[in-house]
Amino acid sequence: MIFCVEDDDAIRGLILYTLHAAGMAARGFSDGEELFAALGEELPDLILLDIMLPGEDGISILKKLRRQSVTSAIPIIMTTAKGTEYDKVTGLDLGADDYLAKPFGMMELISRIKAVLRRYCPRRERDFLSVNRLVVDLAEHTVTADGERVALTLKEFELLRLFLSSPGVVFTRESLLASVWDTEFTGETRTVDMHIRTLRQKLGACGTMIETVRGVGYRLEGGQ
Repeated sequence: MIFCVEDDDAIRGLILYTLHAAGMAARGFSDGEELFAALGEELPDLILLDIMLPGEDGISILKKLRRQSVTSAIPIIMTTAKGTEYDKVTGLDLGADDYLAKPFGMMELISRIKAVLRRYCPRRERDFLSVNRLVVDLAEHTVTADGERVALTLKEFELLRLFLSSPGVVFTRESLLASVWDTEFTGETRTVDMHIRTLRQKLGACGTMIETVRGVGYRLEGGQ
């Protein structure tokens, strides 16, 4: 899956048409707000990110993507009408994998995407976290409970990943906020409780493995 963030409808439409014609699944977004909403549903194999966007610009979005653990390793190709060396160096220094200055050819775009994915795929290791009947595939970003695939939001996945990485360890609500939510998040700890409740429901019988430690926080049973 390729995510394309481009505010020009015509350019975005052409890119999506080209990607689909090349046999690649793709979704398009006009700004950062739409992108982050989609990232809460699924993680792409690569993001095409325009620098000049309405509202939050591409550089700021790139910084956020690289700062958050769940999106930090997603390959990103920056695109922009600005072809100055400064813009290119800034994007690459902040963690972009490649850079395309507009106007660019669609065949070149496909070639760049394939090249970045070839470099990236060998680094993706199949890594699992599991406790009893719960299994998280970190490479595929999937969750299995009692042998059944479970669809989780981005935050629910990160909560479960954290619990499975340290079974038996008690996490306070404050530490969960700091680890799973953006460091600038200023919400209440009730946010954690609500996500834990939904996570338990989605995991079915396995949801009981997430225990409440009264007055402290939560932990996943199975530790020493």
